[in-house]
Amino acid sequence: MSTGRIPVMIPWLGEEEARAASDAVLSGWVAQGPRVAAFERAFAERVGAEHGVAVSSCTTALHLSLVALGLGPGDEVVVPSLSFIATANAVRYVGAEPVFADVDPATGNLTGATVDAVRTPRTKAVLAVHQGGVPADVAALRAACAAWDLSLVEDAACAIGSTAGGKPVGHGALLAAWSFHPRKVVTTGEGGMITTDDAQWAARLRRLREHGMNASAAERHASHKPVLESYLEVGFNYRMTDVQAAIGLVQLGKLDAMVTRRRALAARYETLLRDVPGLTPVRDPAHGQSNFQSYWVLLAEDFPVGRDDLLAALAAAGVSARRGIMASHLEPAYAGHPAAPLPVTERISRDSLILPLFHTLTEAQQDRVVAVLREQAGP
Repeated sequence: MSTGRIPVMIPWLGEEEARAASDAVLSGWVAQGPRVAAFERAFAERVGAEHGVAVSSCTTALHLSLVALGLGPGDEVVVPSLSFIATANAVRYVGAEPVFADVDPATGNLTGATVDAVRTPRTKAVLAVHQGGVPADVAALRAACAAWDLSLVEDAACAIGSTAGGKPVGHGALLAAWSFHPRKVVTTGEGGMITTDDAQWAARLRRLREHGMNASAAERHASHKPVLESYLEVGFNYRMTDVQAAIGLVQLGKLDAMVTRRRALAARYETLLRDVPGLTPVRDPAHGQSNFQSYWVLLAEDFPVGRDDLLAALAAAGVSARRGIMASHLEPAYAGHPAAPLPVTERISRDSLILPLFHTLTEAQQDRVVAVLREQAGP
């Protein structure tokens, strides 16, 4: 492995996940069922929430969260442009308008000040992202949103295992949306989760993910009498399968080990990069700890080579890296969409890159990555 190509990410999957998936298949119940319910309970407990609602992706989790808030045409939702485009797209799915805000240069996250700079009388909610696993300052954001009478939804796609204010990200959230994509720390292949402390919202979200039906397939199966379901509102097909949930339960059991390993690798990167000029690595903020779902570095504006040339040099050396987080307002899908000046967002998006970081990354592989960065930084 030390002489082969170094990927940017490899999920930590093995025989235990394979057996869990096989057991789900052999059980005869592969659709949304008992394993999904068990995964919901375990995940909610892990993040300190009362309820978990498993869905098909983080994108659908965001969509349903905004539906639950009753947002629609004429409403505005403040979002970071510095995020995967699904964050802004979810706002459009309900007919509302995303309003792009700038971010803190150290964390890449929204702050009360950046939200305040773009909110208007039409603003109804804020959609804050814990970018790359770096926790947003939710205590400050929650206080600001409460003062402005705005709902705060947390896009925690990358943040399982991160902490804010000494609590797990998601603890105390009005609504938090999570991802289990293969690039995330906990993966089910695809899949997502909504966590909330509100029992009525959780019940409605479960109906909405299953076409608005008032009785789930599991409830019908468990009943010894015929169940004639009703469809209470227009819903969606956003379900998770028991096969995915079985894998998720195993992955959740590995979470502590995964976060410990990722934080150790991130600390070693920082040590190795300390004397490389022109590179600023991502770090823990004062208010929390990151799971380091992504490890990115920001290039100084006078770095000898541009970000794209540096990516090419890494690729030539057998290292798979990625451009930094996208600036959604610069994508063709948002051409013509109004946006205030976003200088920090554009700087981070233009001049950052994500380095390989995964559970089985070796010190020798890290050394190879850093050697390329050191060579490109010059004497």
